[in-house]
Amino acid sequence: MTKLTTRLTIATVALVVTAGAALAQTMTARIPFEFRAGSRVMEPGTYRVESSRLSGAPVVRLQNAHSGRQALLLAQVPVDPEKAWIAEGNPKLAFACSSGRCALAEIWAGSGSYAYTFHRPKLGKDEDAYLRVIPMQRDKGE
Repeated sequence: MTKLTTRLTIATVALVVTAGAALAQTMTARIPFEFRAGSRVMEPGTYRVESSRLSGAPVVRLQNAHSGRQALLLAQVPVDPEKAWIAEGNPKLAFACSSGRCALAEIWAGSGSYAYTFHRPKLGKDEDAYLRVIPMQRDKGE
């Protein structure tokens, strides 16, 4: 019975590792403005965007290709992606912008039924926000 238990444990671990690797995606985005990602302020530039799952929760890592500065974000609420995004089929980052400040608001990997939102600063009483959408490119091999 011990050999069977050991083999089943090894098979389960291999399956979990393989499933986690299949969920990981790497993309690139050129973001031409300063923005907030979680509690960090990020400079304009080219970013490597990696999405994966940690205990079932979507996690996104943004890393500036030039400076190496990065932010690690836990996705909040899954939402339906914009219909135009689905029709186009390309991955997107959406930023909520107001008064010259932008914050990462949403990511869609270009497939799947959900986009994911992120915590961002609340707007002031008289502030209006608009979305700026940035396309992402899938890295080769994806």
